[in-house]
Amino acid sequence: MNTLFLTPLWQSAWLSTLGHNYDPILLALRREDQLIGIAPLAHSEGTITFLGDTNLFDYQDFIVRDGNEEYFYQTLVDYLGREEWQNLEFPSLREDSPTTKLLPGFARDRGWTVHLALQDVSPSITLSPTWDEYLAGLSKKDRHELRRKFRRLDNQAWHRRYSCRDTDNLVEAANSLFKLMRGGTDAKRQFLTPEREEFFNAIIAETARAEMLKLYFLEVGGERVAAALCFDYAGSRFLYNSGFNATYSSLSVGLLVKAFSLQEAIQDQIKHYDFLRGDEHYKYQLGATRKAIYRLCITR
Repeated sequence: MNTLFLTPLWQSAWLSTLGHNYDPILLALRREDQLIGIAPLAHSEGTITFLGDTNLFDYQDFIVRDGNEEYFYQTLVDYLGREEWQNLEFPSLREDSPTTKLLPGFARDRGWTVHLALQDVSPSITLSPTWDEYLAGLSKKDRHELRRKFRRLDNQAWHRRYSCRDTDNLVEAANSLFKLMRGGTDAKRQFLTPEREEFFNAIIAETARAEMLKLYFLEVGGERVAAALCFDYAGSRFLYNSGFNATYSSLSVGLLVKAFSLQEAIQDQIKHYDFLRGDEHYKYQLGATRKAIYRLCITR
């Protein structure tokens, strides 16, 4: 599975800021001197799970070279059979993950109990080549509403939209994002703990250096009123988090800053826009389709 959340950049940022209470188990499987798979795992209180926090890693999985899946999962189960644990917990598995298809069978062969359950959804959209084609692909109602919201913003307020893509003024830009996140829902305020803010700062800095960062702002009257934190990886743009000033809700600034990031993804010739986990209505207003996310639990 090739995803942003399995990159060394993402994993090392989490380990350095939030991974202090975990014992990493980093397994590499080779076959005839060729690396065919990596298992980024951690052990905590009798449970082996993926390295990372499911609240910060929208997708988690094993990294397996194509064509070697059966050998990898059989070898992994053989290894785990010799280790001490009570539970295996593998959350945040995409519906197309080979883990959901192959690992349960090998685990049952060992006599282990397997439970695969729907955990969440992760809406996404395959982007059209042009903005006009994208709009034409929306439902008539959603297309009309999006155009109406853009017109209302254009008619009622001086505004500008822009993105921060490099390392210039990153600290100030990140602080603006955090302020807007805290100004939103209670859930988002509770989510953004000082420890997670430290992780966000680390990942923003590292992705900027890797030219993957896309941090979007919408200004009204010279004030930043909405932000969307995105990352580009392997032909996809990921909408990771966002925030907006509720005072400007009548102008739909939260939705429009996301639409702007999507519009620019089309301009940048990005093929896929991933809204990541969560079933928020705005994702479907912008044309996304639902993808399932699973949690795999195994007990002895």
